[in-house]
Amino acid sequence: MKKILVAVDNTKGSKAVLAVFRNLVRPPEEVVLLHVEKLEGRSLMIDMLGEAELSTLKESLKGTEYKEELDRKAEKILSYYRKELENSGLISVKTVIRDGIPAEEILKVAEEEGVDLIVTGFNEKQGIHRLITGCVSKEVERNATVPVLVARDTTDEKAYDWKEAVAKA
Repeated sequence: MKKILVAVDNTKGSKAVLAVFRNLVRPPEEVVLLHVEKLEGRSLMIDMLGEAELSTLKESLKGTEYKEELDRKAEKILSYYRKELENSGLISVKTVIRDGIPAEEILKVAEEEGVDLIVTGFNEKQGIHRLITGCVSKEVERNATVPVLVARDTTDEKAYDWKEAVAKA
């Protein structure tokens, strides 16, 4: 693989992408590290906005304290992941910040950059919240034109104990 897109945010699921890189047989030549800023805060309405409404929202937020805070947060997140990837031996890491609907922006950047693989973390949303807001990694998987690797944080899961399984049998 020559180029990989890694989409990250501030969730535990995104930290799992680091484990994926440590376990790659051969690291890529280049990584595009992407963070998508969600402009709506806690509102669920952004997914229902059309292109024109989303453009108007983006324009109205320019220069506001809210947008500046989103930009600072995005820079911190990307700085953390860039440092971690560079410490694991990657030389070429490009950072990109976008704002809008995460799955759509991930797919747009993947196409623009001509990546060979998309790596994203799995979010832990469950129940009605997941039903209403959807799952970014699932949406990316469904619509991507390149392979998608979804990294999952398994630190909270109980490790499989084969001795215990044999004893029960």
